[in-house]
Parts: sequence; C-alpha cells; structure tokens
Amino acid sequence: MGLTKSEIFTDQQNEISNIAKVFGHPARVAILQYLFKTNSCICGDLVDKIGLAQPTISQHLKELKNIGLIKGNIEGTSVCYCIDEVNWTKMKIVISEFLDQDINMNCC
Repeated sequence: MGLTKSEIFTDQQNEISNIAKVFGHPARVAILQYLFKTNSCICGDLVDKIGLAQPTISQHLKELKNIGLIKGNIEGTSVCYCIDEVNWTKMKIVISEFLDQDINMNCC
C-alpha cells in the first residue's frame, strides 16, 4: 500500500479529506445522528441503538473523537459522549466553503 503523501497537500485539503473519511462509514453517521437526536451525553446505550458489537462501536467512537466531532467525559466506569459543538461548527464551515464553490468553466 502506498503512502498518501499528505504533506504535499494543504491543511485545508487534508482536513476535508479527514472529514470525508469519518463520514465514509454509515455506523459513524448513525452514531452522530443518534447523539444529535438524544441531545445529551450517551454513556452505554449505543450498542443497543446502533446494533453493532461494543468493540466496533468503540472503534467508531475513537475515529469521531480523533477528528474532534465528539467529546467524552469519564463518569464512573464508563465514558459518556456528546457532540463537540465548537468543532462541529468549524467542520460545517470548512465543508460549506468547499461545497459552495461555483463551477465557472465550460468543459465537456
């Protein structure tokens, strides 16, 4: 497998790519939708709500947390997750700026 050579791309290009990667799995989309729907911190019911095994859910939560879209707080023996509002807003701005580009060429 080849290297991505991410250092040759701009920070914005790498950020958009990382966001797209996180949204590239339906389980992560489902987790985010559930967190928005419940509008509170979720501690343990994601396995029941999403329908995947605990290790799989944990891996997807890790990916979402690594990019900063969710945050977690330790409560007793469990970690409770919620949407990171600041980073969610930043991500929306980055993606909106990218998607709001107009096509100005007469090609094909």
